[in-house]
Amino acid sequence: MHIHILGICGTFMGGLAVLAKQAGHEVTGCDANVYPPMSTQLEAQGIALVQGFGAEQIALAPDLFVVGNVVSRGNPLMEEILNRGLPYTSGPQWIGEHILADKWVLAVAGTHGKTTTSAMLAWILEDAGYDPGFLIGGVPMNFGISARLSGKGADASASSFFVIEADEYDTAFFDKRSKFVHYHAKTAILNNLEYDHADIFPDLAAIETQFHHLVRTVPGIGRLVVNAREASLQRVLARGCWSDKELFGIENQSDQRESVDQQGWSLTTHADGNFDVSFNGVSLGTVEWALTGEHNRMNAVAAIAAARHVGVPAEQAIKALATFENVKRRMELRGTVNQIAVYDDFAHHPTAIATTVAGLRKKVGEIRILAVLEPRSNTMKLGAMKDALPDSLIDADLVFGYGAQGQGKEALGWDLGEALAPLGEKARAYDVLDQLVAAVAQAARPGDQILVMSNGGFGGVHQKLLDALAAPTNRASHLPAST
Repeated sequence: MHIHILGICGTFMGGLAVLAKQAGHEVTGCDANVYPPMSTQLEAQGIALVQGFGAEQIALAPDLFVVGNVVSRGNPLMEEILNRGLPYTSGPQWIGEHILADKWVLAVAGTHGKTTTSAMLAWILEDAGYDPGFLIGGVPMNFGISARLSGKGADASASSFFVIEADEYDTAFFDKRSKFVHYHAKTAILNNLEYDHADIFPDLAAIETQFHHLVRTVPGIGRLVVNAREASLQRVLARGCWSDKELFGIENQSDQRESVDQQGWSLTTHADGNFDVSFNGVSLGTVEWALTGEHNRMNAVAAIAAARHVGVPAEQAIKALATFENVKRRMELRGTVNQIAVYDDFAHHPTAIATTVAGLRKKVGEIRILAVLEPRSNTMKLGAMKDALPDSLIDADLVFGYGAQGQGKEALGWDLGEALAPLGEKARAYDVLDQLVAAVAQAARPGDQILVMSNGGFGGVHQKLLDALAAPTNRASHLPAST
């Protein structure tokens, strides 16, 4: 089958293209922004790319057009497809029908931690010899790729197991259900649930309804692995649950064992960030690793529980996590200059920002943290979360925000400086990137930890910061005073 993918350079659709190619399909695609690194990754797979959405692409005569949710009515190619009555489908539906149909699907849903938890789960299965396929919204460093059918490609002996990051964002302009309803998971992690995606959901209740739809698709022989600390997920389950379920993040399990509904997975954290894992009060082992933050510990417990559903003993999963290398752009150290470390993290929702900063604070103690933030998600641009920003950054010593006001796709519709004002003198906002870089470089001192947070490229700010810190004039300002 020849498929032509509209919006191929997005993380999900690019992964779909790789999977389709590995499955033996002819794949072409188009997007408004065809540029590295996604363009080079796809071209290396033998996938021909077209710049833009011109109607003339009809001449490629594919068997099917696969449409990403970046495409809306008025798109010239989509309009031509509709006018001619040509066959089309959404990316999630195509994945569900052509890749996942004969797989044991392990889906990871939640407002936060989907990418990291999916990567942990895939690595646990890989370490156990399950050779899983996966589609993840980032690049797990243990694998170096974001999507594969399995380690054996499209071979007949390829794995029956597939891990997928299950996004609650809508499927396409013609299908407003969340993507994850197309995946028909047998094992589903419900990691957490907060309000997000203000561009498509009016309130938290609307997102809870979509999660309830996901629960409805899990078979009776399946299993839900659910965060016990989330009232929103308890409301989702209260609307109906037809599958086995296990709770993780149980707090005072010794006081709750009499309640079957409150049995499940708990953790006890050590001072060094390692943690003990228990199930129904029975200790199973200690995860020893370098990751930071309670959010990552919760992600890990969820992955251990999901892997157990497909037969991986918890003790084996615990050992596998000792060699988990995290995901690119999740507290990724981009470089160190003059004893100043620059980290890159994907955090953009206030809860994710708070947990990321808190995790680094726990790791470095009293060492200064300079938070550099770009609020660029659709939810952030609409200002739905702006009032929560100051509290999410409270553990940082200095805060540098970047966001231009005014019109345009990348512009904020609100005043970032005003939003950060409750933080007082330790916070500043900039609408010119070079000015922000200069300010951070001037403020930084040896030993500082610079934490850059954005769900986009942030104008290459990470390398700009490293270059500015290494510049001769800046090096001089960071020299220790003579004694």
